[in-house]
Formats: sequence, structure tokens, C-alpha cells
Amino acid sequence: MTTKNSCYTYFKIVGDFDPDAITSLLQLKPDKYHKGTDKRPDGKAYGFASWNFGRCEAYNPIVSYQMQRTLAPLFDKTHVLNEIRERNDVCFYLSVVPQVFAGDIAPALAPSLEFIDFCHATRTEIDIDMYVYESSAED
Repeated sequence: MTTKNSCYTYFKIVGDFDPDAITSLLQLKPDKYHKGTDKRPDGKAYGFASWNFGRCEAYNPIVSYQMQRTLAPLFDKTHVLNEIRERNDVCFYLSVVPQVFAGDIAPALAPSLEFIDFCHATRTEIDIDMYVYESSAED
């Protein structure tokens, strides 16, 4: 049976900061970012900066493997992340976005203690945005 489920994970910094400075401090290249003054497609300014890193789309029913791939490069940067948080008006998020189909193998959404310790130490919120779909009649 092939799975229809999918999931992606990423780390995100949101707030009032210069994304280029974050890139320099962390020595990591973001997947995407915008400044607070950058324009949305509708022409209005975002009003906040965003810096996204470590997007992992390599789905595994044990989602903590994806979390590992996303956060591993950040584990040794706890001190720098805390300095960023203390000097700027920012929030950190680990975003987990599973898409689950009824009848498919349910993903395990259980972060390990290592992830929980990292999130606690850096005040990173875990944001799980789950989408659940009914299976189609062809299944």
C-alpha cells in the first residue's frame, strides 16, 4: 500500500528584526525570508519579519525524523538563538504540517525529549497544523 499522507516541517523566526542579520548570526541559509517593510502580493507591507529554515518534506510516519532533520543544525546554536530572542522582539516556531488521509497509516506526532528540551531552552513553540482528508471512493 502506498501512502497518501505527507508532512513538512520547518523552523521559523517571526518578529521585528533584520533577516540578513539573523542569517549572519546563525551562519545558516534560510529557505525563505522577508523583511517587515517588504510588500505582500497585494502591495501592503508585511509589518513583521520572517525567517524560515530547514524545511523537510521527506515524509516519514514517525514525524520526529523530519523534526530531527529540521532542527539538528540549530541544536548547537541555542545560545545564539537566545541572544537573538533577548535582543529582538521575536518568536520561534517549529512548524509541523501533516496532511493525513483517512484509512492511511496515522503519523506519530511525538517529539522526543531532545526536541522538547531544545524548544524549552529557546522558548520555541511547536505549531502543529494538521489537515485531515476523507479517502476518495476510488481507494
